[in-house]
Amino acid sequence: MPGQSANNGASPTGTAPKKSTNWKDLRARVISAAVLVPFAGLCVWAGGLVYGGLIVLAMAGMAVEWARMFGYGLDTRRGQLSLAWAVCIGIAAIAGHWGGALLVMLAALVLGPALGAGQVAIGCAGLSLLWLRYMSEPGAGVVLFLVACVALSDTGAYMAGRIFGGPKLAPRISPAKTWSGSAGGLFSAVLGGMLIAGLMPGALPGAVWRGAVFGALVAIAAQSGDLAESALKRARGVKDSGTILPGHGGLLDRFDGLLVAAPMAALLSLGAVGRAAFWYVGQR
Repeated sequence: MPGQSANNGASPTGTAPKKSTNWKDLRARVISAAVLVPFAGLCVWAGGLVYGGLIVLAMAGMAVEWARMFGYGLDTRRGQLSLAWAVCIGIAAIAGHWGGALLVMLAALVLGPALGAGQVAIGCAGLSLLWLRYMSEPGAGVVLFLVACVALSDTGAYMAGRIFGGPKLAPRISPAKTWSGSAGGLFSAVLGGMLIAGLMPGALPGAVWRGAVFGALVAIAAQSGDLAESALKRARGVKDSGTILPGHGGLLDRFDGLLVAAPMAALLSLGAVGRAAFWYVGQR
């Protein structure tokens, strides 16, 4: 009968229409987040060696993924050195030898431009996250603000991009990213920044609006890091940096935004009044 195939959900050619794959990785992302967020939050709150150990493990994992993208697995000398170097950078900082940690990080350039650049990028992010937790007055709150804004930017971009679609942001680098996704990520980070800065104990006047401005800066930095990692993966011919996080890929895939956002926040913290949160930079 005419129209029967339509009622049965088949296409005019007699084949079933393809289901949208826009949300195919959502379930895995939610499960990963349900495990990762509480665990990371507890480590940030605990501080000390618990937090430091988490950062060192993350640095080590990202260093291994970076080396693998250039063909150096853990069965190679350069791959092993990349792992050891990242661990040494983190341990030196935890022990309070910040100058030594910087020297070790810069010395990694002897591994060559590719691996050395990875050590510097990962080292800067790791040292920044340790600095923000240990050296600023509201350490846990500062790290929470930073990580939450990066995560909200990523989540907002994912959701808005899937819902609205539209023009591509950088089709040659990452065909899946859209301008609507970028705007959604920026909006989400701004709202999150306002909420966290305003609710933080001892918030100074103007905290909410400063939280909005610096939430936006964090989102822009995070999206820049995301695009940079996408460009690196495209140049190396890989889809994901790893497989350790279902729905996300590797550690670099999930935390690429922090490679830019964390150093930015640490630099801003140097200009904040006393040891206040970095979004009070310039306020006297």
